[in-house]
Amino acid sequence: MAALVLLAGGTCAVLLLLCGTGPACVLAALTLLAALLCSSVLVASGSRSHVCVLVLGDLGRSPRMTYHALSLVRNGFTVTLAGFRETDPHRDVLDNPKIKIHQLSDFPALKVGPRLLRYILKVTVQALQLFYELLKIDPPSFILLQNPPGLPAIAVTWLFCLLRRCQLIIDWHNYGYSIMSLTNGPRHPIVHIAKWYEKIFGRLSNYNFCVTNAMKEDLLHNWRIKAITLYDKPAAIFKKTPVELQHQLFMKFAVDYAPFNARSDCTEAHMERSAFTEKNLTTDTVTHGDGRPALLISSTSWTEDEDFSVLLSALQDYDTFITNGSKLPSLVCVITGKGPLKEYYCKLIRELQLKNVQICTPWLEAEDYPVLLAYMNL
Repeated sequence: MAALVLLAGGTCAVLLLLCGTGPACVLAALTLLAALLCSSVLVASGSRSHVCVLVLGDLGRSPRMTYHALSLVRNGFTVTLAGFRETDPHRDVLDNPKIKIHQLSDFPALKVGPRLLRYILKVTVQALQLFYELLKIDPPSFILLQNPPGLPAIAVTWLFCLLRRCQLIIDWHNYGYSIMSLTNGPRHPIVHIAKWYEKIFGRLSNYNFCVTNAMKEDLLHNWRIKAITLYDKPAAIFKKTPVELQHQLFMKFAVDYAPFNARSDCTEAHMERSAFTEKNLTTDTVTHGDGRPALLISSTSWTEDEDFSVLLSALQDYDTFITNGSKLPSLVCVITGKGPLKEYYCKLIRELQLKNVQICTPWLEAEDYPVLLAYMNL
């Protein structure tokens, strides 16, 4: 059955993507699709208490989706959390017996051939690969899909839900076509196709979440998609942490990142210092250091829709204010995340000549990030 579905769906996609929309191709694709839909009566529906939370991205950098998984478990569901595993999610997810992680394989970027053909080939292979991976998991009653990226995920999951008699829920974080327009331009044909695709297949979902009321209104008025605003809320792991734990983290970072080192050499053998904390090894007490710098934290996915030159410009202004005599503390700026533009911005950071601001770009583990945030005053 899996082989039949994979073959028919794959051939249909290839015909439409590679051969265009000529009558012969459309007829062949519709014939295969009809056969595929007829076969759905042979496929059993999933358990009513099982949900697949799906993201075509790194699970360790998808906190909202992992929070969905934990919330579902707390409400009596079992969860298959499917996505790429470049970095691990939080230990609460990894250790939960009711969450099964299903690792997806990313399709490597092609370096040879026309750009459009490479993109079509990648989307086609991803569609086949994703459908095959969905066939391998325990049949769910719901699929909760993050968008973007939604190409080809929305169409593939919609077809899978049709076959499995389960329901599709889309969590709208943004529009995929709008992100594509940043690199290709808003008038590029592939951007228009992506917008059409996202609009049509987005309407086929059973339920929709979004992150803001503004997006809820936009989905309704422009695409006639009814969504529920589901605001981001901090998970239980984000809480006040003792200064001792903060000191351990700062000392750990000080090994690899100079901004976390103490501003002067420690001449007292019984003292252990970071840039922000100090520990008396005799009494085992930890306090915040006098004259410590301010700490600024920003997380990012280093993508085109986040213009980090705005932050870098602000840091330059801050540095100038101190140089000109303003009574402001020196600053350590921690920018954490992974993404395609990280090296580009790291190059810009290295070119800055800042005297009172230090910038570092570590990747924070899921367990370290809440501890660092707990240090913040604002």
